[in-house]
Amino acid sequence: MTLTPEPEARRKRLLWRATHRGIKEMDLLLGGFVAKHLDRFTAADIADLERIMDIPDQDMLSWATKQADVPTEHLSPLLIQVLAYTP
Repeated sequence: MTLTPEPEARRKRLLWRATHRGIKEMDLLLGGFVAKHLDRFTAADIADLERIMDIPDQDMLSWATKQADVPTEHLSPLLIQVLAYTP
């Protein structure tokens, strides 16, 4: 499957955003997950990942460390995979 320039640009942008979060732990967690799985993401996964990228680092880190529950409005299969990822 050959990607058109726009989907490829979205993937590259997502990888950069995932690895440059601002909190090193999130760079490792989210960036590591995205780097490992990005080539397998569907268009729906990419759209969900773009939504996930807008979640503040502090919130995601507290969910990943089980200090807080993920609010139902943020729950998605992809987010569950991200939070379960071990770098």
